[in-house]
Amino acid sequence: MYKRLTIEDKVRVPPQHFGEDVEESVKAGLESEVEGTINSEIGVVIAVEEVDSIEGGDIEPEDAGIHYKVEYTALVYEPELHEVVNGEVVDITEFGAFIRIGPFDGLCHVSQVMDDYVNYDEENVMLVSDEAENTLEVGDNVVTRIIAVSLDKKDTNKVNLTMRQPGLGKQEWIEKYEEEQAEAEEAEAE
Repeated sequence: MYKRLTIEDKVRVPPQHFGEDVEESVKAGLESEVEGTINSEIGVVIAVEEVDSIEGGDIEPEDAGIHYKVEYTALVYEPELHEVVNGEVVDITEFGAFIRIGPFDGLCHVSQVMDDYVNYDEENVMLVSDEAENTLEVGDNVVTRIIAVSLDKKDTNKVNLTMRQPGLGKQEWIEKYEEEQAEAEEAEAE
């Protein structure tokens, strides 16, 4: 989920920015230090929007830069457990599909792609249902649900996804499911 957060932090302004406007230097320092970084508590900092307050201006031993305590507003993406997200399939492997959701690529394991048994078609680089009714390939847009999230500072960030629930998967799968449900309700009503 995308969020706008107010964050308190410290930022280093390098010597080449001394003499410039402090707020601009601090914002540039924040942009270079925190944008694109993953914080296990808040997610990925997408963009620093504005600097709300600046305090200090401390010099630390053996560092030519100046360190400021800052409060700033940032746009952040944090994948949340059970969140339904739209994504694009960016890679297919024999063990599943990697789906880009915001700044993360989540894994939808073959066991979570669809209710049917799934085969990996190596020649066409796609996942195919056992009865070949449904396929999944690179470039497909899908609706998925986040079933596991593990963000840490060791570059072992994991987002696991599923498409095995009603209303999830490729749009054509969703439409087919809804048609089948409508037909079943009509047959039941008769």
